[in-house]
Amino acid sequence: MKKVEKTIANLLLQCNAIQLSPDKPYQWASGWLSPIYCDNRKTLAYPDIRNTIKYSFVDLIKDNFFSTEAIAGVATGAIAQGAIVADMLGLPFMYVRSSAKGHGLENLIEGEPKPGQKVLVIEDLISTGASSLKAVDALRQSGCEVLGMVAIFTYGFPKAVESFRLAGCVLRTLSNYETMLELALETGYISEQNLETLIAWRLSPETWRSPE
Repeated sequence: MKKVEKTIANLLLQCNAIQLSPDKPYQWASGWLSPIYCDNRKTLAYPDIRNTIKYSFVDLIKDNFFSTEAIAGVATGAIAQGAIVADMLGLPFMYVRSSAKGHGLENLIEGEPKPGQKVLVIEDLISTGASSLKAVDALRQSGCEVLGMVAIFTYGFPKAVESFRLAGCVLRTLSNYETMLELALETGYISEQNLETLIAWRLSPETWRSPE
């Protein structure tokens, strides 16, 4: 698994899905300042990278969630990834909106969830875990049995780890923050000083401020 984690981290850095800027941090929608920005939707523009992620997901699912009967993507970032993985596995696909549609059938889940159906959720990125677990709850409320969640990348925030534990939801990811930092240092993308900054941010992202 470590080889896969490093391969995926390398691809995310290669296509700028992950960008590191310890000296000039980004501001997230939440207001947090961050030395990293991750947009895994960029991977969809690169067929080779897209396929590597797809096949890695398929292997992960076959090894850990072999009883999966349907795939659910979390809107919007994981809709495309979820659909291509479901297609590869020959399974039904659905996706979970962040909120119910305001017209028509007012669906929260698009597709055809069935009571008792064993569903695996696909996410592109795990940050605090709040929106991801909201999708899990929606599927459970619809009567589905959620086997767990797989994602491309996680920051590994302690808060997210605890939230998944409390929700009773198994989480597996293709790569993670620690592996990405190791690779970034190894390849000269960041310095030892940058590494200290990036580690400090991960420990307390909501209060972190860029060093002077």
